[in-house]
Amino acid sequence: MVAPQKKSSPPSPSRNDMTSIVDSVRGLLQSLRTSARDAEQKLGISSAQLYVLQELQEQSALSINQLAERTYTHQSSVSMVVAKLVENKLVTRTSAKQDARMVAISLAPAGRALLRRSPGAGQARLVKALKTMSRSELRSLSASLETLTKLLDANQNEAPNARTRSVMQA
Repeated sequence: MVAPQKKSSPPSPSRNDMTSIVDSVRGLLQSLRTSARDAEQKLGISSAQLYVLQELQEQSALSINQLAERTYTHQSSVSMVVAKLVENKLVTRTSAKQDARMVAISLAPAGRALLRRSPGAGQARLVKALKTMSRSELRSLSASLETLTKLLDANQNEAPNARTRSVMQA
């Protein structure tokens, strides 16, 4: 008779590894929060709006799909950001010259003026940093972040244990 195999639990992470990871995530979040706050306070727009404006600065006109591709964002999200920018008269929406069925998004004079006094968008700095990483580093980071996100989502409704509560209150 064969004895049932016990499931082994994953090895316990070292305190240094955990501290390093948590500090890195905090630093990333703080950088993005600071960038968002700067855009809001200095310009009166969101960091997502600033990021789109900065991408438009590189081209004379882009479609929603091109903006989504350049910002690594879903098309529907970019569409909502552009709608707000149009409403604030920072960009214009016109029919594309090559195909009247397509919409071209361009910087308006007010958008250009705003960019002259703008801080860098946190998303742009993040993308620039990611582009310096090797393909294997990006794949590894992507897989790890995907796993972390799934675990966070799975544990979202669980009550935090006493140790987690004390860390979160610090």
